[in-house]
Amino acid sequence: MNNDSKRAADRAIALVLDYYAAFNRRDWDGMLARLSEDVVHDLNQGPREHGREAFRAFLQRMDASYAEQLRDICAMASEDGRRVAAEYVVHGTYKADDAGLPKASGQTYVLPGGAFFEIRERKIARVTNYYNLPDWIAQVGG
Repeated sequence: MNNDSKRAADRAIALVLDYYAAFNRRDWDGMLARLSEDVVHDLNQGPREHGREAFRAFLQRMDASYAEQLRDICAMASEDGRRVAAEYVVHGTYKADDAGLPKASGQTYVLPGGAFFEIRERKIARVTNYYNLPDWIAQVGG
């Protein structure tokens, strides 16, 4: 790996880690600032959403039902810095009902998860999230 590609990979990893640091601070504007205007968001076992405003609405929906912290974050990037993969453990509280899911009563959960990112012009252009929904449902008593 040459120095230029190492820097590109390091910048991409730093961008994703900054994104997750903003998540852990519940700094939604900070997360959004790291996204491209036309970001693509692939929800776990759900639809694909387009645009920063759709992502903002997603964050509002999530904030209403969940309080989460990501721990043990590990991120890896392609040599050119265009792709990043991250793995983490979600520590959360299910605080209010989310449509189509079990009733919320403050249940806590610990769940491994991961995400894939596409980086374009030093912004996150795609976020694809994965976690085991049946495991989460079992943990919250669904």
